[in-house]
Amino acid sequence: MKMKNKARLICQVSAAAALVLAGNAMADEAFSSDSKWMTGDWGGERTKLIEQGIDIKMDYVGEVGGNLHGGFNDDKTARYADQFGLGAALDLKKLFGWDNTQAKIQLTNRNGENISNDRIGDPRAGTLSSSQEVFGRGHMVRLTQLWIQHQFFDNKLDVKAGYFGEGEDFNTFPCEFQNLAFCGSQVGNWATNVWFNWPVSQAAIRVKYNINDELYAQIGAYNQNPSQLEHGNGFKLSGSGTAGTVLPVELVWSPKVNSLPGEYRVGYYKSTAPADDVLKDDNGQDAATTGKPFRVHDSKHGYWFVAQQQLTSHNGDASRGLNIAANATFHDKDTNVVDNYQSLMFVYKGPFDARPKDDVGIGFARIHVNDDVKKNAELTNAANGVSEYENPLFSPIRETEYNYEINYGFHVTNWLTVRPNLQYVTHPGGVDEVDNALVAGLKIQSVF
Repeated sequence: MKMKNKARLICQVSAAAALVLAGNAMADEAFSSDSKWMTGDWGGERTKLIEQGIDIKMDYVGEVGGNLHGGFNDDKTARYADQFGLGAALDLKKLFGWDNTQAKIQLTNRNGENISNDRIGDPRAGTLSSSQEVFGRGHMVRLTQLWIQHQFFDNKLDVKAGYFGEGEDFNTFPCEFQNLAFCGSQVGNWATNVWFNWPVSQAAIRVKYNINDELYAQIGAYNQNPSQLEHGNGFKLSGSGTAGTVLPVELVWSPKVNSLPGEYRVGYYKSTAPADDVLKDDNGQDAATTGKPFRVHDSKHGYWFVAQQQLTSHNGDASRGLNIAANATFHDKDTNVVDNYQSLMFVYKGPFDARPKDDVGIGFARIHVNDDVKKNAELTNAANGVSEYENPLFSPIRETEYNYEINYGFHVTNWLTVRPNLQYVTHPGGVDEVDNALVAGLKIQSVF
């Protein structure tokens, strides 16, 4: 090869290398579509912090819900709710030399309104689910996570202690939908006044034992303190107001089926706090008829099943393919408003070659109100001498609510997903007199 040609080749290779390096640099800049974060790598400082053991977490979730048709109030409008998150995950080995030890702190702030409260559901009964799952627990800043975690005996035993919620470790489930019936830990949605989901934290300890690479068992103890739900108590760390303890136990199996991942959970919880009966008084009579206080039980309980399994891959790419998931929870019939719930979801990740990181999902859910709650409402109406649904004093009769959602998640960048969706709610709140509702939604998820 002549020197002139060699020089030309070297120049071409150098130019190509320069373009690659420039592209990599661009990937870490703010608003780059390839960056993991909207604000970029802060000139490389963010990566340096992670290497030192400090991973800063900043994220945002915003959800729009608009009533297109039906519901309790068919005056069409749209509501917006959102959540900001700020925190840090800490590798304490890198920071202080503490082997097998991690910690995390997380703050959250929620704002906005929910279309379900007065447009979809009858305000006297509400809805059982919510068309905007991010709504709830007050417009305030909360300490959501403050914990330390350590692994013992070659990582066989894992202990976590501090302030966090049950759904962070037990009955966990991803949030790839906007309707609450398909999003996150479902026990907390239906275990009335017992299990507090994100963003509420409680003093807690969780102990996990890894039986083998696919199977582990865990048990926890969570301070049940209803005062932590109150406005202004987002940073409450004292035990004043404690009503009891929530004790969950769970077995988790994570097999590979045809080389594709799955996860199967079965669990049980018991709350040691006193819980009111939903129908009877201390004498075993109907409290709505006798006018006496409801019987108080010394505990309440429930159990759950969760199944998630990837069914297919896409041309050998396991990051794409069809996934199926199912949830079921069952609750104490003496004390709980909802006695059982079931859902089924399908999500296809990477449906198109041109959009390999997008996903499309469809979900179905059934939420059943305890028959004793229905009977109590009927007896209350009789005691009050009202029988017409339109009477403001009428207590709506609740039975079963069904929720459906179809959505498409646009992976706009590595730090932004936009998920338009349509939801259909049958018998909102379980009330037959309320028209079935069609809701248009839009969910925005971003990592800063």
